[in-house]
Amino acid sequence: MTYYSPEKLTKTHGRLEDMVVFVTGATSGIGEAAARLFAAEGAKVVCAARRRDKLDLLVGAIEEEGGVAVAATCDVTDEASVAAAVQVALDRYGRLDGAFNNAGQGGAHGALHKISTDNFDRVVGVNLRGVFLCMKYEIAAMLREERGGAIVNTSSIGGLIGNGGNSAYAATKWGLAGLTKSAALDYARHRIRVNAIAPGATRSEMFDRWIDTEEARERMAAAFPMNGIAHPDDMARAALLLLTEETRWTTGVILPCDAGMSAGWKVM
Repeated sequence: MTYYSPEKLTKTHGRLEDMVVFVTGATSGIGEAAARLFAAEGAKVVCAARRRDKLDLLVGAIEEEGGVAVAATCDVTDEASVAAAVQVALDRYGRLDGAFNNAGQGGAHGALHKISTDNFDRVVGVNLRGVFLCMKYEIAAMLREERGGAIVNTSSIGGLIGNGGNSAYAATKWGLAGLTKSAALDYARHRIRVNAIAPGATRSEMFDRWIDTEEARERMAAAFPMNGIAHPDDMARAALLLLTEETRWTTGVILPCDAGMSAGWKVM
C-alpha cells in the first residue's frame, strides 16, 4: 500500500496570486493542506473552522512560511456564523475571489433502517445544508465585483457511486453534486464558476476515525486501482486547479480524485 507523500509536491507557481480565498474545515486534513497550499500559491486565505485554537496555530504557520492568512471562527451549520465568517474576508480584504467548501462530517455506518434520525440530520446539516449556507454568502460577496469568482466544494466518491453501509453520508454527497451543478448554471453568466472534487480514500483525522486499524486501511487501499491512500495534499492540488485560471472554462464539474475507483470494475 502507498501513502502518497506531500514532500513530492512542494513546488509552487503563484497561481492564486492576490486572490482572496475562503476555506472551510481549515484546521485538519484536506482543508488544512488546502489553506497552506493556497497561501503558498499567493492567495490571501481566510481560514474558517470551529476550533479557534487550531485556527490560530494554522494562521501562524502560514505566516511563518511567508503567506497571508486570517482566522474566521465558523460553524457551517449556523447561518449567522457563516455570514460573519464570510464578512471577515470582506472586512479584511474588501472582496472574495474564491472559496473551498471543505467542512464535512462522516455518517453512521450500518444498514439504513438502523441509522438514527438525529445522525442523518446532523450529517445533512454539515455536508449539504452547510455548503448551501456557505455558497449563499460567498456568491453574494462575489456578485459585488464584476470579476466573478470560483467555488470548489468537497464531494466524495460516495457521491459518484453507491456507498453501501454509509447511506446518510452518500445522500449528502449526491445532493451536493446537484447543488454544485445547479449553482454553476445559475451564476455562469456572472463569471462565477462552481465545481467540486470527489475524493476517494484520503488520510485525515476523519479517515483515521472511520478506518482505525492498519489492516483495515490495507484492505481499503487494495480496493482502489492505484492501490493507495491519498495524502490531503493530493486533494488540495485538485481544488487548486479548479480555482485557477487554468480551468476558467470549466464549471458544473464533479472531478473524481479517487485513484480510478469510479472508472469501473477493476480486473483482479
